Amino acid sequence: MKTDLAETKAPMPFGAGLRTAREMRKLSLRDVEEATGISNAYLSQLETGKIKKPSPHFLHKLAALYDIGYELLMEAAGYVLRKSTEGPKTLAGAALFSQEKLTPEEEEKLAEYLAFLRRKQK
Repeated sequence: MKTDLAETKAPMPFGAGLRTAREMRKLSLRDVEEATGISNAYLSQLETGKIKKPSPHFLHKLAALYDIGYELLMEAAGYVLRKSTEGPKTLAGAALFSQEKLTPEEEEKLAEYLAFLRRKQK
């Protein structure tokens, strides 16, 4: 019996999604601290899941820096329910799709990999 990958794989934890978004932008915790004023200790605790209810004010700063919708971060942190089914549903997806400087080769490779994953699901 075939199952959908989305059904078998747990969603990425909030902190791991933030870490992915940061790493995709090649930023260190110190870089984020410098850009947002949020201490790297707090950021580290967010990324490791030690902080369960992050400050909405800090989420707003991270959304701007990572170019991710604030509503998506608020949803991922458990503050609001998803209103729309359009757009990325995870922090990692949002981080990926907010990357404006993909080369044509990178776009092609991402499309190939996505096609591979979808074929694998069937």
